[in-house]
Amino acid sequence: MPHADSSYFGAGNGSKSEVYTQVLEQAQGLVYGQRNWVSNFSNVASLLWHAYAALPAPSSSVNWAGFYIRQDKFPVLGATPAASEDSSNDNKKPVLLLGPFQGRPACQEIRFGRGVCGTAAEKRETVVVPDVLNFPGHIACDASSRSEIVVPILSKGETVAIIDVDCAEPDGFDEEDKKYLEELAALLAESCDW
Repeated sequence: MPHADSSYFGAGNGSKSEVYTQVLEQAQGLVYGQRNWVSNFSNVASLLWHAYAALPAPSSSVNWAGFYIRQDKFPVLGATPAASEDSSNDNKKPVLLLGPFQGRPACQEIRFGRGVCGTAAEKRETVVVPDVLNFPGHIACDASSRSEIVVPILSKGETVAIIDVDCAEPDGFDEEDKKYLEELAALLAESCDW
C-alpha cells in the first residue's frame, strides 16, 4: 500500500477506538523496516493529524500533534550550544527538543519538569490535562489550545521522547486516548534505535 493511503480515515466513519486501531495498524506498516526515529515520527505525526481530523468533536478540534525528543537523541551536527547562564538545578535537567509535528509552530525546547510535556517526561507517565488554563506552569505555545495529552516514549526505563497532542476544546482527551496513545508510544519505543 502506498504510504499516502495510510492517512485516509474518512471523516466521521468509525468510532474513536476504530480510528485508533487503524492508527496503530498503519503506524506498524509505516515503521516496518525503518529504525530511524526522524523518519518514523514524521510519518506518525501526519498519521495522527489526519486521524483526529476524521473524528467528531472534540477530537476533531486537535490543533497540534507531534513529538518532542530528548536532546541527546538528536544527531550531533556541530558545535554544542553554549550553556545558559542560569546555574539552578532546573537548568541541569534534560531538555526536550521539538521534533516532527503537524500544526502551528511550537516551542523549540522544554526542560524536564516544566509544563505538561516536561512533567510527563520527568515522571515517565501520561499526563491528561482537561483545561490547560488550570495547569500550573503550562507552557502556551499556541494560545488556542485548551486541553492536552502528553505520553512519554520510554526506552530502557528512560524517557527518550514524548507524544504531545493539543486540542482547541476543553476536555479533548479521555482514558481511551490515553490507552491508545500509550500503545503507540510502546510501538515507537520498540521500532526506533535510541
